[in-house]
Amino acid sequence: MTKAPDAFLGGRLRLHQPARGAHRAGTDAVLLARLLIPAPEDRLCDVGAATGAVGLACAALVPGLRPTLVERDPDLAAQARTNAALNGIDARVIEADVLAPATDRRAAGLMPDSFDVVLTNPPYFSAGHHRASPHPGRAAAHTFAGDASGEALDAWIRTCTAILRPGGRLGLIHRADVLAECLQTLRGRYGGLAIRPVHPRAEAPAIRILISAVKGSRAALRLQPPLILHGPDGAFTREAAELHGVPPCC
Repeated sequence: MTKAPDAFLGGRLRLHQPARGAHRAGTDAVLLARLLIPAPEDRLCDVGAATGAVGLACAALVPGLRPTLVERDPDLAAQARTNAALNGIDARVIEADVLAPATDRRAAGLMPDSFDVVLTNPPYFSAGHHRASPHPGRAAAHTFAGDASGEALDAWIRTCTAILRPGGRLGLIHRADVLAECLQTLRGRYGGLAIRPVHPRAEAPAIRILISAVKGSRAALRLQPPLILHGPDGAFTREAAELHGVPPCC
Protein backbone atom coordinates (compact mmCIF):
# COMPACT_ATOMS: atom_id res chain seq x y z
CA MET A 1 0.00 0.00 0.00
CA THR A 2 1.32 3.42 -0.90
CA LYS A 3 2.06 5.54 2.17
CA ALA A 4 -0.06 8.65 2.55
CA PRO A 5 1.81 11.92 1.95
CA ASP A 6 3.11 13.93 4.88
CA ALA A 7 1.30 17.14 5.78
CA PHE A 8 3.32 20.36 5.83
CA LEU A 9 2.31 23.88 6.86
CA GLY A 10 -0.75 22.66 8.71
CA GLY A 11 -1.95 20.65 5.72
CA ARG A 12 -1.50 23.39 3.11
CA LEU A 13 1.12 21.20 1.43
CA ARG A 14 1.28 17.42 1.03
CA LEU A 15 4.57 15.69 0.32
CA HIS A 16 5.53 12.16 -0.60
CA GLN A 17 8.94 11.55 0.94
CA PRO A 18 11.51 8.73 0.95
CA ALA A 19 11.18 5.96 3.49
CA ARG A 20 12.36 6.63 7.02
CA GLY A 21 16.13 6.38 7.29
CA ALA A 22 16.57 8.47 4.13
CA HIS A 23 16.75 12.27 4.14
CA ARG A 24 13.30 13.67 4.89
CA ALA A 25 12.30 17.33 4.88
CA GLY A 26 11.29 18.83 8.21
CA THR A 27 11.79 22.00 10.23
CA ASP A 28 14.82 23.18 8.23
CA ALA A 29 12.72 23.17 5.06
CA VAL A 30 9.86 25.04 6.76
CA LEU A 31 12.20 27.73 8.13
CA LEU A 32 13.89 28.22 4.76
CA ALA A 33 10.57 28.44 2.93
CA ARG A 34 9.43 31.12 5.40
CA LEU A 35 12.68 33.10 5.25
CA LEU A 36 11.84 35.30 2.24
CA ILE A 37 8.42 36.35 0.97
CA PRO A 38 8.43 36.26 -2.84
CA ALA A 39 5.90 38.00 -5.03
CA PRO A 40 3.69 35.75 -7.20
CA GLU A 41 5.53 36.93 -10.31
CA ASP A 42 9.02 36.29 -8.89
CA ARG A 43 11.16 33.64 -10.50
CA LEU A 44 12.09 31.46 -7.53
CA CYS A 45 14.60 28.61 -7.56
CA ASP A 46 15.03 25.94 -4.88
CA VAL A 47 18.62 24.70 -5.27
CA GLY A 48 19.20 21.18 -3.96
CA ALA A 49 15.45 20.66 -3.81
CA ALA A 50 15.27 16.92 -3.04
CA THR A 51 11.51 16.14 -3.04
CA GLY A 52 10.66 19.83 -3.48
CA ALA A 53 9.65 20.77 0.07
CA VAL A 54 11.07 24.31 0.11
CA GLY A 55 10.03 25.48 -3.34
CA LEU A 56 6.61 23.86 -3.15
CA ALA A 57 6.03 25.29 0.34
CA CYS A 58 6.74 28.76 -1.05
CA ALA A 59 4.20 28.14 -3.80
CA ALA A 60 1.64 26.93 -1.25
CA LEU A 61 2.14 30.16 0.70
CA VAL A 62 2.16 32.46 -2.36
CA PRO A 63 -0.59 31.51 -4.84
CA GLY A 64 0.51 32.00 -8.42
CA LEU A 65 4.20 31.40 -7.73
CA ARG A 66 5.80 29.01 -10.23
CA PRO A 67 8.98 27.65 -8.61
CA THR A 68 11.93 25.94 -10.25
CA LEU A 69 13.31 22.94 -8.35
CA VAL A 70 16.90 21.83 -8.96
CA GLU A 71 17.88 18.31 -7.89
CA ARG A 72 20.66 16.03 -9.14
CA ASP A 73 19.17 12.70 -7.98
CA PRO A 74 16.76 11.38 -10.65
CA ASP A 75 14.57 9.53 -8.11
CA LEU A 76 14.19 12.60 -5.90
CA ALA A 77 13.55 14.78 -8.95
CA ALA A 78 10.79 12.40 -10.02
CA GLN A 79 9.30 12.57 -6.53
CA ALA A 80 9.43 16.38 -6.69
CA ARG A 81 7.41 16.27 -9.92
CA THR A 82 4.89 13.96 -8.27
CA ASN A 83 4.60 16.30 -5.29
CA ALA A 84 4.09 19.33 -7.52
CA ALA A 85 1.27 17.55 -9.36
CA LEU A 86 -0.25 16.32 -6.08
CA ASN A 87 -0.51 19.91 -4.84
CA GLY A 88 -1.60 21.43 -8.15
CA ILE A 89 1.57 23.54 -8.37
CA ASP A 90 3.03 24.50 -11.74
CA ALA A 91 6.69 23.80 -10.95
CA ARG A 92 9.64 23.20 -13.25
CA VAL A 93 12.02 20.46 -12.10
CA ILE A 94 15.57 20.54 -13.45
CA GLU A 95 17.89 17.58 -12.99
CA ALA A 96 21.32 19.14 -12.56
CA ASP A 97 24.38 18.86 -10.33
CA VAL A 98 24.92 22.17 -8.54
CA LEU A 99 28.68 21.51 -8.46
CA ALA A 100 28.98 20.62 -12.15
CA PRO A 101 30.79 22.90 -14.63
CA ALA A 102 28.81 25.91 -15.87
CA THR A 103 28.47 24.43 -19.36
CA ASP A 104 26.78 21.33 -17.94
CA ARG A 105 24.44 23.40 -15.79
CA ARG A 106 23.45 25.54 -18.76
CA ALA A 107 22.82 22.46 -20.86
CA ALA A 108 20.45 21.24 -18.13
CA GLY A 109 18.56 24.56 -18.26
CA LEU A 110 20.16 26.60 -15.46
CA MET A 111 20.93 29.91 -17.13
CA PRO A 112 22.80 32.89 -15.65
CA ASP A 113 20.90 35.79 -14.04
CA SER A 114 17.57 34.00 -14.49
CA PHE A 115 16.02 34.07 -10.99
CA ASP A 116 14.78 36.77 -8.62
CA VAL A 117 14.98 34.57 -5.50
CA VAL A 118 17.20 31.57 -4.79
CA LEU A 119 16.67 29.41 -1.70
CA THR A 120 19.12 26.69 -0.74
CA ASN A 121 19.92 24.20 1.99
CA PRO A 122 23.48 23.10 1.13
CA PRO A 123 24.81 19.76 2.38
CA TYR A 124 25.89 20.27 5.97
CA PHE A 125 29.05 18.15 6.06
CA SER A 126 32.10 17.14 4.03
CA ALA A 127 33.18 13.54 3.61
CA GLY A 128 35.67 12.49 6.25
CA HIS A 129 34.55 15.21 8.69
CA HIS A 130 31.62 13.32 10.20
CA ARG A 131 30.15 9.83 10.39
CA ALA A 132 28.00 9.57 7.28
CA SER A 133 24.60 7.91 7.37
CA PRO A 134 24.59 4.28 6.16
CA HIS A 135 21.61 5.20 3.98
CA PRO A 136 23.05 6.38 0.60
CA GLY A 137 20.29 8.93 -0.02
CA ARG A 138 20.59 10.50 3.42
CA ALA A 139 24.39 10.57 3.18
CA ALA A 140 24.28 12.24 -0.24
CA ALA A 141 21.82 14.90 0.96
CA HIS A 142 23.91 15.77 4.03
CA THR A 143 27.46 15.41 2.69
CA PHE A 144 29.64 17.16 0.13
CA ALA A 145 31.91 14.83 -1.81
CA GLY A 146 35.59 15.32 -0.98
CA ASP A 147 37.15 16.79 2.13
CA ALA A 148 37.34 20.52 1.41
CA SER A 149 34.02 21.62 2.87
CA GLY A 150 34.84 25.33 2.49
CA GLU A 151 35.67 24.89 -1.18
CA ALA A 152 32.53 22.84 -1.81
CA LEU A 153 30.32 25.40 -0.06
CA ASP A 154 31.97 28.17 -2.07
CA ALA A 155 31.28 26.29 -5.31
CA TRP A 156 27.67 25.70 -4.25
CA ILE A 157 27.11 29.39 -3.48
CA ARG A 158 28.92 30.35 -6.69
CA THR A 159 26.27 28.46 -8.66
CA CYS A 160 23.46 30.09 -6.67
CA THR A 161 25.04 33.48 -7.40
CA ALA A 162 25.44 32.76 -11.10
CA ILE A 163 21.76 31.97 -11.64
CA LEU A 164 20.54 34.87 -9.47
CA ARG A 165 19.97 38.22 -11.19
CA PRO A 166 21.77 41.34 -9.92
CA GLY A 167 19.81 42.66 -6.96
CA GLY A 168 18.16 39.28 -6.47
CA ARG A 169 17.74 37.72 -3.04
CA LEU A 170 19.46 34.64 -1.66
CA GLY A 171 18.18 32.68 1.34
CA LEU A 172 20.02 29.81 2.96
CA ILE A 173 20.02 27.70 6.11
CA HIS A 174 23.10 26.02 7.55
CA ARG A 175 24.65 24.73 10.75
CA ALA A 176 25.42 27.48 13.25
CA ASP A 177 29.06 26.42 13.57
CA VAL A 178 29.59 27.07 9.85
CA LEU A 179 28.69 30.77 10.10
CA ALA A 180 32.29 31.88 9.44
CA GLU A 181 32.52 29.80 6.26
CA CYS A 182 29.14 31.11 5.08
CA LEU A 183 30.20 34.73 5.58
CA GLN A 184 33.47 34.09 3.77
CA THR A 185 31.80 32.61 0.71
CA LEU A 186 29.19 35.40 0.59
CA ARG A 187 31.83 38.15 0.86
CA GLY A 188 32.22 40.17 -2.32
CA ARG A 189 29.10 38.64 -3.83
CA TYR A 190 26.35 39.86 -1.50
CA GLY A 191 25.43 42.65 0.86
CA GLY A 192 22.49 43.45 3.09
CA LEU A 193 23.02 40.21 4.98
CA ALA A 194 20.51 39.40 7.70
CA ILE A 195 21.52 36.59 10.07
CA ARG A 196 19.12 34.88 12.44
CA PRO A 197 20.30 32.16 14.83
CA VAL A 198 17.93 29.26 15.48
CA HIS A 199 17.97 27.69 18.96
CA PRO A 200 16.26 24.44 19.97
CA ARG A 201 15.49 25.96 23.39
CA ALA A 202 16.08 29.38 24.93
CA GLU A 203 18.99 28.18 27.09
CA ALA A 204 20.66 26.08 24.36
CA PRO A 205 23.26 27.18 21.80
CA ALA A 206 22.10 27.88 18.26
CA ILE A 207 22.04 24.86 15.98
CA ARG A 208 21.13 26.60 12.71
CA ILE A 209 21.55 29.97 11.07
CA LEU A 210 19.18 31.56 8.59
CA ILE A 211 20.88 34.00 6.22
CA SER A 212 19.30 36.28 3.64
CA ALA A 213 21.39 38.44 1.31
CA VAL A 214 21.12 40.65 -1.78
CA LYS A 215 23.36 40.03 -4.78
CA GLY A 216 25.67 42.97 -5.42
CA SER A 217 24.38 45.05 -2.50
CA ARG A 218 26.67 47.11 -0.27
CA ALA A 219 24.20 47.42 2.60
CA ALA A 220 25.39 46.61 6.11
CA LEU A 221 25.00 43.28 7.87
CA ARG A 222 22.19 42.88 10.40
CA LEU A 223 22.02 40.39 13.26
CA GLN A 224 18.38 39.54 13.95
CA PRO A 225 16.70 38.30 17.15
CA PRO A 226 16.99 34.55 17.73
CA LEU A 227 14.29 32.08 16.79
CA ILE A 228 13.52 29.69 19.65
CA LEU A 229 11.90 26.45 18.49
CA HIS A 230 10.77 24.76 21.72
CA GLY A 231 9.59 25.88 25.13
CA PRO A 232 10.40 24.22 28.48
CA ASP A 233 7.64 21.65 27.88
CA GLY A 234 9.19 20.56 24.58
CA ALA A 235 6.32 21.92 22.48
CA PHE A 236 6.79 24.50 19.74
CA THR A 237 6.97 28.11 20.85
CA ARG A 238 4.21 30.33 19.54
CA GLU A 239 6.41 31.68 16.72
CA ALA A 240 7.65 28.23 15.70
CA ALA A 241 4.09 26.91 15.67
CA GLU A 242 2.96 29.79 13.46
CA LEU A 243 5.84 29.14 11.03
CA HIS A 244 4.86 25.47 10.80
CA GLY A 245 1.19 26.36 10.39
CA VAL A 246 0.05 24.47 13.46
CA PRO A 247 -1.84 25.71 16.54
CA PRO A 248 0.34 26.66 19.52
CA CYS A 249 0.06 24.35 22.49
CA CYS A 250 -1.17 27.14 24.80
